[in-house]
Amino acid sequence: MSFLQQLIVYIMYACLLGRFEKLLVLLRDGRKLLGILRSFDQFANAVLEGACERVIVGDLYCDISLGLYVIRGENVVLIGELDLEKEELPPHMTRVSDAEIKRAQKVERDATDLKGSMRKRMEFLDMD
Repeated sequence: MSFLQQLIVYIMYACLLGRFEKLLVLLRDGRKLLGILRSFDQFANAVLEGACERVIVGDLYCDISLGLYVIRGENVVLIGELDLEKEELPPHMTRVSDAEIKRAQKVERDATDLKGSMRKRMEFLDMD
């Protein structure tokens, strides 16, 4: 069963029960969106209501509110239903503000860039 067929079966099931659950949508660029699925089409384009982007850096996380959000189907990697009765994140995760998570992202990006530049500088030592 293809992804689109599974999505259609899920939506039909939700419509029959008259309920829509909170979903996690993983996008091709690595972003994670949470929200309530309100609509979709044959191309797997989807509309999330009350959407937010969950940004995780180390043990810190932040949910950035997006409101009503339209997702192009070709960008969707995975869609999963969230169990509202279970805890979404491990207990060691700390919720922070938008500004703090952006600072943490910048620090992580700078550290990755430094590591890459150091690796390039040391390539001459590889004598294979």
